Amino acid sequence: MHTRFRQSAFFVIALAGALHLTACDFNPLDLLSAPPDAAASAPPPPSVSVIVAKTEPAALVSELPGRTTPFMVAELRPQVTGIIQKRLFTEGSTVSAGQVLYQIDPSTYQAAFDSAAANKARAEANLYNARLKAERYAELVGIEAVSKQANDDAAAALKQAEAEVAAARAALDKARIDLDFTRVKSPISGHIGRSSVTPGALVTANQAAALATVQRLDPIYVDLTQSSVDLQRLRRDVASGKISLTNGDIPVQLILEDGSQYELPGRLAFSEVSVDPGTGSVTLRASFPNPDGMLLPGMYVRARLVQGQTEQAILLPHAAVGHDQRGNSQVMVVGSENKIEARPVQTRGVIGDKWIITGGLATGEKVVVEGLQKIRPGQPVLIAADTPAGVAPTRTAATVAN
Repeated sequence: MHTRFRQSAFFVIALAGALHLTACDFNPLDLLSAPPDAAASAPPPPSVSVIVAKTEPAALVSELPGRTTPFMVAELRPQVTGIIQKRLFTEGSTVSAGQVLYQIDPSTYQAAFDSAAANKARAEANLYNARLKAERYAELVGIEAVSKQANDDAAAALKQAEAEVAAARAALDKARIDLDFTRVKSPISGHIGRSSVTPGALVTANQAAALATVQRLDPIYVDLTQSSVDLQRLRRDVASGKISLTNGDIPVQLILEDGSQYELPGRLAFSEVSVDPGTGSVTLRASFPNPDGMLLPGMYVRARLVQGQTEQAILLPHAAVGHDQRGNSQVMVVGSENKIEARPVQTRGVIGDKWIITGGLATGEKVVVEGLQKIRPGQPVLIAADTPAGVAPTRTAATVAN
């Protein structure tokens, strides 16, 4: 019994000693010296696609907002007072220059014309009598058959009769004009709108309200606005030789409200010589043919026009050009050691789907066009053409907005 107890106690003491020796040899730092395969490998730099910047000639195309305005506008107002007897046109139709549109009651003006004609006839009869008397006295005074005073009186009476005829003729012309004004005519050819009066309405001479409005819409004007800042920059670049102006007529292409392109080209008619103090912009006027009447007054449109030519432009896709927090244009450039640099650039309009870059980039620099959403300034990247095997290049293009 005692022998078996002593053997069990010896076994427990030996096991405790072994465990103590094992604990003394354990080192926690041994876990950090795990083989490399146990740790996850670091991800590779993001892959981007680039294009190499190069200079080439480019036309500077400006896209400006504007509104359509009629080529000619005539507001019809009566020149005499009277009652409208007839309206002689269909609202919304096309009228011709000289066409009678309204008939005002002519009775009183016809009577005034007849009276003026009678006064003119009476004055002419008096003139005939005064002329005969003056001629007769001129012969008799030579033989002293009449006195010189009588001859002078006859000559004065002739001149007075001539003046009365002239006054009567002017009164007749005035009566004729007033009578003609009872027929309200269109001064231009074009489309006429709605009528503001109906037969039976009383109208007054030179009233403020127009009877109707006639507009000529073929051709039609488009008034565009360009900021004075852009205009001054263009003039400075022209003066320095960076940009050459186009010669002759400047063609203009119109973009309608729905985004479609107007098929007929126009031309720039003139540029305003003063700046609008309220908006700080200059007005440019373009003229477009409008044979089908597709363009109506008041439509909001955009116009593209060539304002110059530069020989040192760099063309970049729209996806390559982003904007910083201040709204300035910028691109991402792969610089030294394949690290990303945010580069501010100067843009000058578009050609198709590309921006025209006139400053900020140099020939030969690599501009990121794909993979923009995964990069930031200072980050190393892999160019898609140099991507190691097994690493798929990024194919998503996005605009950078820092």
